[in-house]
This record gives sequence, structure tokens and C-alpha cells, in this order.
Amino acid sequence: MILEQASPDVALTSSRSDDLFIDTVRDFMDSSGGILQIRPYKEFSATRGRDRLLSLQFLSDLSCQDADIMHPSESSETRSKNAYDFMKKRVIGDPATKKWNASIRLSNFVAVESSPLCMSSVGALIDYLVREHAMANMDDENLSSLEVRDIEFLALNEVMQINMDALFSLQVFENESHASIHSDKTKEGLSLAGVLNNTHTSLGRALMRMWLLRPSLSLNTIRARHDAVECFLSVENLSIINSLHGHLKGIKNIPRMLGILKTGHAKVSDWQGLVKFTVICVMLKETLSELHDAGSIEIVKKVISALDIVKFRDIGTRINDIIDWEESAESGRVCVRPRIDEELDKRKHVYHGIDSILSKVAERICQAVPSDYASTLNIVYFPQLGFLICVPMREEWSTESGIQVLDGWSFQFSSESHVYFKSQEMHDMDAYIGDLHSLVVDREIEIVQNLSEEILVHYDAMSNTCDVCAELDCLLAFADASNIGNYRRPEMVEENIIDIAQGRHPLQEMVVDTFVPNNTRLAGGLGNGVTDDDTEMGGRHSIVLCTGPNACGKSVYLKQVALIQYMAQIGCFVPAERATLGIVDKIFTRVSTRESVSKVQSAFMIDLNQVSLALRNSTPRSLILLDEFGKGTLPTGSSSFYEVSSYGAGLLCGVIKHFLSRKEMCPKVLVTTHFHEIFRQDLLDPKSVPISFQHMQVMFTQAGAPSSSVSRSGGADPMLGPGDEITYLYRLAEGLSLDSHAAKCAEVFGIPSRFVKRAQRVSQLISAHEIGQLLDEAMSKEDVRDLEDAEAVCRRFLAWNLQEEQEDVKTRLGKVLGKVDNDNNDIGNDAEMDEDLKG
Repeated sequence: MILEQASPDVALTSSRSDDLFIDTVRDFMDSSGGILQIRPYKEFSATRGRDRLLSLQFLSDLSCQDADIMHPSESSETRSKNAYDFMKKRVIGDPATKKWNASIRLSNFVAVESSPLCMSSVGALIDYLVREHAMANMDDENLSSLEVRDIEFLALNEVMQINMDALFSLQVFENESHASIHSDKTKEGLSLAGVLNNTHTSLGRALMRMWLLRPSLSLNTIRARHDAVECFLSVENLSIINSLHGHLKGIKNIPRMLGILKTGHAKVSDWQGLVKFTVICVMLKETLSELHDAGSIEIVKKVISALDIVKFRDIGTRINDIIDWEESAESGRVCVRPRIDEELDKRKHVYHGIDSILSKVAERICQAVPSDYASTLNIVYFPQLGFLICVPMREEWSTESGIQVLDGWSFQFSSESHVYFKSQEMHDMDAYIGDLHSLVVDREIEIVQNLSEEILVHYDAMSNTCDVCAELDCLLAFADASNIGNYRRPEMVEENIIDIAQGRHPLQEMVVDTFVPNNTRLAGGLGNGVTDDDTEMGGRHSIVLCTGPNACGKSVYLKQVALIQYMAQIGCFVPAERATLGIVDKIFTRVSTRESVSKVQSAFMIDLNQVSLALRNSTPRSLILLDEFGKGTLPTGSSSFYEVSSYGAGLLCGVIKHFLSRKEMCPKVLVTTHFHEIFRQDLLDPKSVPISFQHMQVMFTQAGAPSSSVSRSGGADPMLGPGDEITYLYRLAEGLSLDSHAAKCAEVFGIPSRFVKRAQRVSQLISAHEIGQLLDEAMSKEDVRDLEDAEAVCRRFLAWNLQEEQEDVKTRLGKVLGKVDNDNNDIGNDAEMDEDLKG
């Protein structure tokens, strides 16, 4: 797909690439008139590629490097005299600074840590460009002479673009480490892959992972998969589906076995796997023919077409007729049955009757050997050494005189107990009978090799059958997951919409007792308008902004929308009552921030990288999730962006308004936020901006009342009194929720009520940009009197000279606190004074 879509003039590959891969690329480049270059594998290094990228000028050199450029109207009198700013300008050309700048900006274009193969290829590509540029301009080979203006994704036309950050945020994959610290093995944890990947073949598991990494963009492909899942979920086919699962369990990795056959190192188990495969193919075709209403299902037609029963039956019969399974199991190698090869049968007959022949020869030789030379004598056979005369070792032979050799014999070797000789008879037997074991093994190898060549003729047919069986395995796994999770078939349409009724999160609903489903309506390319105003959830918009208290389910809602779209495009049914979905070509997320000490970015900078990636690459058909973007920034004054009280809120407004300004190019965006101060007339006015404002409902139960349900839309939520309770409903509704109910959390954890009430009032004033009212508040007469009394106490305490004091300490403290007058008369009671002294 890459070669056909990109139509390259030059293709570069590593010298360590697979031969079949190189042949495929070479054939394509030859047919298209391009050039294939096989470069040394050392040029394909992830570290080398990253260093090459960090050396690019457009990444390392910022566009505004000087204060005069950044502030052209700034005069010399008003220019900052800050020493830090001065030193920052001085080191702007420092190589370390440039590298740091490049490492920060590189994350806007590519995920370096999760793309080692991409980094390797980029390094080889930049080296090629430098060489070509040097040859064309007769310049030195260095990166400074190469001008690279931008880096763009090559998004394939047939698969969805979704990076590892999005896969991690949506919890598509979740590796769990082994319980033992001494094991590096992992398993799939609570993830979408763990829910869906119930495949039974190794090729099916590999194909399922490929589908999860590359959701399809082809409506025909998606609909064909949905048709198959719907057929497999039919009640009439349940028992047949169970039989198909049983058949698929017996299919091994046949392409790997055929590859071993090519090398001539196939074991008995490999041959047994091939025979079992041919038997299963026959059973599989018979079972598929019993499926109800499966005549139009594409995968069923593909499997039946690929199952050439006559050919596979002949292959299995041929293998079974030649290989002797019992003898192979005993000898630990592949053995051939009798009556397959006449020459082999003769050699085996002689080899198996060798004992009687050796006995007769030994008797004849014994008659010619002196009785005092050897008391006993044996004829033995050793592979590769042939036939030998074996006599016991005599004591005198162990002395300096050595071993005595008879005339016509030749010494071969000795052990502690026996000596071995060759005679003319032994040479004759070697010549006429030969090295029987080696001859038998060699002949069997020849026969098995010929059999391998016969089987490998059908390599393509068998591999194709395994591929379609793997696809069948994946679709059966989708059907199982859909049956268990009560998933429904989505309707895939050409329109750029997401319309979900009663959608659920496929993972969250597995870990809670009750899951509350919600509806979703989105349409791409409507940054300046709205459609379908008469619908239950209002008209469709390109941007949905969700507010609500902490832990009310906003993040789960965002993820469930993306997962439903994602599941539909891999071919699975979705957790919803009904879903009408258009194609989404890319999914970008700013949901989870994966921090690490190995990264040079801060948490907020990582968030910015993710948003930058979405801004650079999104299209009207893209889906973007922004979950509380900007929450990690520090507040500023009124001079911040859009005069908002925090950098994060300003950035969020800027991103949303940028998407709206794209109009018909606006992607589908889901946003959650706690920046309630942005919902004002000059920023994101709910009455004027074309955004769908939603919130998660909560129920407030007032103290002393049986039950009271309150839901606020477009305004502040009610103040909570002492003893009032909050119940999260996890239900989406129109309008805004302008309170995160943090005050209630503070009260639950023991903060005094008067502090909580004061905090609520100050928060409301800040949200309404009326903080100045606090300056106009006047203290009551009682507060003023208490403050004066406290000041008097402090002054008397500071005037107390502890070194010269002769008076009783308790009496003196009473005077300081105003509880005792100068004549030592008590003004207050002893209990009050003791309490004050303790304080």
C-alpha cells in the first residue's frame, strides 16, 4: 500500500532486510521505473535517525531568536534589564540549547520513543538526501547544507492513523508484567485487545493485532466484516460456530512449518502438523457449508474457495503414506515406511539382519586366531568407522611393549577394556556391505527431501488458506465478544457523522455494577453551523464541550465515543443501542500524560505536543479528544491570553476557536474542562458559538428532606449546606455545569464549614471576574472589635521583658491576655483563662 500510494522514485532498505521483502520492493520499483538501493544496515539506526532529526535547522533554530524580533516596538529604555533574559539571548546559538529546542519540537511531529523503525528509516533517508545534495552542489556532506522545511505524516488511504499515545489513552493495549520480578514476560491486562482477542490460532492473534493497530477506512471492508459477525451471531449458527472454534484450535503456524521444510530441517512434529492441517481443512469446509444464510458472506466464500479439498487430501495422504510415524518417534528423526523405495528396503533388511552376519564372520575369524592371543572375539559395527574386530585388552599390552598386532590386522584404537582392529575381511565387508546406517539415513533424507519439494509446490495455496482462516478466526472472536458484551451492529455511512444512542464504555462497564449509557451527536465540517435542530439531543455540531463535577464520568464518556468509533472500523459490533457512524481517518487524544524522567518535556509540554500533533494533521474526518487540556498551568494576571485568568484556559479557548475558524474543515472534537471562567460573552458564549454544550448530571440531597433532585444547565449549581449529599448520575444533559463541587469534597475531609463557604464565594467571584468586590467588603463592628483586642494582646506580649520579669508567669500572662487587671484582680473566670493559656 505504501509503494502504490507514494509512488517513490527511490526506495532505500537495509542490507539485513528479508530476502522476500527485498524481492518484492525490487519488482515494484523495476515495474514503476524507480531505483532500489540496499544500504548498509548500520545506516538504519534509531539513535542515528534521532540525532539526524535533532540536527535539522528548522527544528533547532526558533523563528524568533532575538528580543527585537519578538518585540519590534520595544525601545532601548523599556527593554528588559533582567540578567536572565540577557544570558538567554547570549546562549541562543549554543549547540546544547539548539539540541534541547529540537528535542522539544520534534515531539510535535513524531513519537520518538514508540517509533524506533521510523527513526531508523528517517536516519537513512536524511543521509541519502545529504549525499544527493552534496553531489548536486559539489558541497560538503553535512546537514547544514540540507534545507528541510517540514515533516509530514504519510497516512495510508486505507487504514486509520492512530498513534501509540491514543492507543494508550483509549486502553486498547495494556501489558501486565509477570508477578515474579525475575521474569520479563507480560500478558494482556484489562484492555480492548484483551476483550476482543479470543482467537485460537497464532496467525489469528497476529492478524487481530494488525487490525487493532490499523483500523480500516474502507466501507466495503468494514461492512463485509459486520455482515460476517452478524451471521455468526445468528441463533441457528451457534452450534456450528462452536465446531468452527474446535477446528481452528488444531491449525498450527503452517507458513512457519513450510519455511522449515524449505531449509530441510523439518521435524516429525512439523510433518504431523501438516497432516493435521489437511484433515482439518476437510472438516472446516464441511462445517462451513452447514452455516445458515452464509452464501453472501465474503469471508465464508473466501475460505471455501481457498480450501482445495482434493489437493489438501492428496498432500495429507502422500505424507502419511511415506513417513513411518512409529519408527520416527522411536529414532527421533523422520523415517520412511517400507515398500516406498526398493533400495532403501534392501539396506534396511541388511542393517536389521547384521547381527547374524557378524556372528558368522566372528566364528570364522576365531578359528584363525591363536587361543593365547584372545579368549573371546567379537565383530562390531560403528557408523562412519565400519566393521571392526574387538578383542579384550591384555595386561602385557598395557606395558612398554605395547599392543601386539597379528599379521594381516591393523590397529585402529583401544579403550581400557578392549582393542579394535581391521582385517582384510573387515575391509571386504566395508566395501560390499558399506556404512549401512549412514546409507539408510542418507536415502531417507533424499526421499523426504523429494517429498518436501512435492509439498512446497502448494506453498502459496496453503499459505493463502492459513491467511483466510486467520481472518475467519478474528471475525469469530468479534462475534464472541459481541455476544458476551451485548454489542450491536453499527450502521456505517458516507456522511461525516457520529450518532450514538445509549453508548457504553466496553471496559468500564465490566468493572462497575451499573453503567449509565449516553447519547452522542457529532458532525465534522460544521465549525460555523449546526444541523438537525429538532432532534432530542439538539442539532449536530463539530465540537462537543462537556462540563461537570470531578469524578462524574466525563473522561469515560470521551473515551467511549472514540472506542465505539474505533471498534466499528476494525469490524466489530459496538456497545450501544444504536450507532450511525461515518468514517474517521485519524484519532488524536490529549487524555493521559505519560511522564518520564527520560523525557526533556514537562507534563504540560507533553500535553502541548499532543495538541500540536492534532492541529497539524487533523482533517474534517478526524476525531480529537481533549480531556481537561491546560489544567497543569499556573494562573496569571488580567494580561493573559484573551484576558482569562490562566494560561491553560486561554490555550483551550485558542484551540477551540482555531477549530471553529476552519469551518467546513473543522474536525470532530470532544472537550472536557473545569475552566468555567471561559463561558462568557467575549470568549465561549454558549448563546453564540456553534458548540454543543453538555454536562454530567448530579443529584443533590438536602439535609432533612426525603430526597431532592436538582440539575442546573447554563448556570451555577446550588450551594451545598451542611449535611447535604451529592449523587453522581453519570447522565449527559444539555447545558453547562459551572461548579466542580470541590467545596463539598473539602467539607467531607474536615475543613470547617465557614472556610468552605468563604471559598465558595471567592470562587464564584473569580469565575464571574468580579474579584474586585472583595476589596469593597466592610468588616462588622464585632470583627473590628475582635481585631483591636487581638492587636492589643500582641502589643502587650511584645512589650513583656522576660529577663527582668519578677511577677508570677501565670499572672503576667493573664494581664497580657486581658484576663487580670493591674491590681491582680481576675476579670474572667479561671476556666476561660486556662483555656486561653492553653491556646
